[in-house]
Amino acid sequence: MTGAGPASEHAPTPAEQAPPASSAIERANRMSAANMLRSLLPLVVICLLIVGWQAFRSSGDVGVRTIDPSSTVQLAAARASYELLVPTGLDEEEYLPTSARTDAGGAAEGDPVTLEIGYLTPSEEFAGFVVSDDPEADPVTAVLEGAQEEGTVDIRGERWTRSTTADDETALSREVGGVTVLVTGSATEDELEAVAAAVEPYAP
Repeated sequence: MTGAGPASEHAPTPAEQAPPASSAIERANRMSAANMLRSLLPLVVICLLIVGWQAFRSSGDVGVRTIDPSSTVQLAAARASYELLVPTGLDEEEYLPTSARTDAGGAAEGDPVTLEIGYLTPSEEFAGFVVSDDPEADPVTAVLEGAQEEGTVDIRGERWTRSTTADDETALSREVGGVTVLVTGSATEDELEAVAAAVEPYAP
């Protein structure tokens, strides 16, 4: 016999088929991929701006490794049999020391001692300082051999010989009691003269 079944077996209505969504589920549904991207976009932009600013600030120093020449200077001063001369008081933010060498480490008492210091100048060129009581020292001959003298220049009351080296760079040199002092490099003449003007007896 066919007929209507019990009331408990009637087909569920749409409202009865799905329970009402909880607030947690609603929030999860709203957190779509598009919404997440929109939320992250400001953070990405801020990170890119920070990275770009840091790269801009450091772009002028790419490839430049500065050093502290003080220990090399101290060693040369301790072993040299003459009063060591060295650039003193240069602006360390404009004249960046990038190298320092001396042969004093293997020098016995009375042996010649040579000191070299290299600087990166404000024009991002090289200025090299050399002081030695050996006229045949490689750093001295490398500059002066084949150089053409072109007169003298007075720097802080000291007379320096101005020459053009075989590499077509300017060299400033003077001799003090058998000690040769040199300033040379690709830097401008004003920058080389600034290094020469800073040369003074070393004071520990």
